Amino acid sequence: MRRIQVLGTGCPKCKTLTANAEAAVKTLGVEATVEKVEKLADIMKFGVMMTPALAVDGEVKSAGKVLSAEEIKKFLAQG
Repeated sequence: MRRIQVLGTGCPKCKTLTANAEAAVKTLGVEATVEKVEKLADIMKFGVMMTPALAVDGEVKSAGKVLSAEEIKKFLAQG
């Protein structure tokens, strides 16, 4: 099962990224969990300086922008 983490403190952009990640998972029909990482200390462990950020299976794929569902699907398709 894939693990998608949205790193951010709960701002509107973070919420949009979370919704886009959930839409990407649903569209692809992959087994995945979408988690929110909102504690600053936990976000810092990823080495991220700008939020929102997206991590797939523990690897940061994007930081500082809201990815579309289509962009997220490309990361999930990479296996």
